Amino acid sequence: MEQKLYDAAVVGDVKGLLELIKKDPLLLDKASLNCEDKNPLHRAAMFGHVEFVKVILRVNSNMCLAPDKFGRNPLHLAAIKGRLAVLQVLIHARPLAAREKTEGGGTVLHLCVKYNQLEALKYLVETIKDHEFANMKNGDGMTLLHLAICDKQYETIGYLLQENIVDVNAKNANGNTALDLFQGDNNPEIAQSLESAGALRAKDIGPFNAQNGGEWLARKREALMIVAILIATMAFQAGVTPPGGVWQEDSNDASKPAHMAGEAVMAQEHPKHYRNFIRANTVAFVSSLSIILLLISGLPFKRKFFLWALMVIMWLTITTAALTYGISIVIVTPKDYKRPLSHVIETAVTVWCGVVSLMLLGNTIRLINRWLKRRHGIDSMKTVKSYRNRWAARTHDTQGSLERC
Repeated sequence: MEQKLYDAAVVGDVKGLLELIKKDPLLLDKASLNCEDKNPLHRAAMFGHVEFVKVILRVNSNMCLAPDKFGRNPLHLAAIKGRLAVLQVLIHARPLAAREKTEGGGTVLHLCVKYNQLEALKYLVETIKDHEFANMKNGDGMTLLHLAICDKQYETIGYLLQENIVDVNAKNANGNTALDLFQGDNNPEIAQSLESAGALRAKDIGPFNAQNGGEWLARKREALMIVAILIATMAFQAGVTPPGGVWQEDSNDASKPAHMAGEAVMAQEHPKHYRNFIRANTVAFVSSLSIILLLISGLPFKRKFFLWALMVIMWLTITTAALTYGISIVIVTPKDYKRPLSHVIETAVTVWCGVVSLMLLGNTIRLINRWLKRRHGIDSMKTVKSYRNRWAARTHDTQGSLERC
C-alpha cells in the first residue's frame, strides 16, 4: 500500500490518496517511519502537486519537517524546483521548516541561489523578513552573495544588492569578500553595483571595518540596552524621590502654602526648577523605555540605519538625564556656592551641546553619503576631497606664478 502512496505522490493523484487514507488512517505515519529517504510529501513538493500537498498537511503536518538523506525537508525541495505555489502552502503550514538547515549547513535561501531559483528566493526573503537569517553562511562559509558571484548569477546579484539584503563585506571560509570573488569578471554593471553598495576587498578591510557585521551590531545593541536600563532606573528613582525629598505630613499652618504628605518639597520651594526637573526627567525616562521596547520588539535593528536612530534617541536620553542632574545640583547647593557653581554648569552644558551637535552632524553626513553612494553611485566625500585637491593645486600654481614674476 505504501508503494501506491508513493506512486500517487509522483502523479499528484488526490483521489487515490484519499482512498488510501480511508483504508488505513495511519498510512502517512507509517510512511514517515519506514521512509529512509523521501517521504510522499517530498515527492509531491518536488513535482509541484499543490492539492496533494494540502491533503497530506491536513492529515500529518509534521511530514513538512522530515529530512531526506541529505537533510532537506519538503520545503527545501520545493525551493530547489521553484514550486512557488507549494512553497506558499508549506511555509504557511510550518514556518519553522523554512529555517531548517541542510546537512551542508546551508539554508533554503542558499538552495535557491545554488539552483538559480530567483523567484523562490524573492518570495522567501519577503516572507521570512529576517536580515540575520538572510546573512547566514553555509558549511563553506559562503553567503548568498558569494554563491551568486561564483555562479555568475548576475540577476540574483543585482537583486541582493538592490534590496540591501546581505552584508557585502562578509568573508567566506577562505577570507575572501564578494569583491575578491568578483575580480576578473567583465560585468561593469555588477561591478558598479558592488562599488555603490560599499563592497571592499579583504585586504582593504581594517580591524574596525571588519566588525561592521552582525557581531559589532549585536554588541552595540547590548550596550544600548544596558545604558537604557540604567537611565530608566535612575529616572524612576529621581521621579519618586526628587531633590529635597517629600513632605512627611500635611500642612496645618494657614500662613504657609498648603501641602500634602508625600508631595515634593521642591515643587513648593522652587516651582520653576521643579517643572524643568520633571520635564527633563520624564523625557529621559520615556525615551529610555522606548529604546528598551524597540530593542526587544524584534524590529530589523541589524541594519545600521535603525541602530543609528536608536543612538540618536540615546543621545537625547543622556542629555536630558544630564539636565536632570544639573537641576538637582542647583537645588541642593547652598546659596553661597551657587554663583561659582552656575558658571561650571553653564560651561559644561555648552561643551556637551557642542559635542552632541558635532556627533549628530557627522553621523548625518555619513548616513547621507552612504545613501548617495547606494542610490546614485555618488561619493560625496570623494567629491569634496577632489575639489580640495584641485583648489590646493590651483593655489600652488598661483603662488609659483607670483614667485616667477
